[in-house]
Amino acid sequence: MAIPEYARANFGTLLRAAQDGNLALMECLDTRTEETRFVLCAVGRADGDYVFTPFGHLADGNPYNAYLPPNPGNAGGFLSGSDASSDETSTAADNKRGGHGNPT
Repeated sequence: MAIPEYARANFGTLLRAAQDGNLALMECLDTRTEETRFVLCAVGRADGDYVFTPFGHLADGNPYNAYLPPNPGNAGGFLSGSDASSDETSTAADNKRGGHGNPT
């Protein structure tokens, strides 16, 4: 599955904000659940005021449990929960050793 252009554009904006030191982590409330969320925002200026553009919130708890990654054997599919959790252990262990979760 291809990443849509709006997501690529937003990611580019996020990278530029980080590079320029214009990135903030802001505590907010989720509009649907009213749960506390920690939201990654780009910081800009408009008419002398700060403007915070939200891009998404950080995953609660263990982020490996929050998402199913793409399936390398199926271009349009994702790993199942059991397949992803078996990779979680090796990726988490690799990250503890300073790796990037990319097996070699």
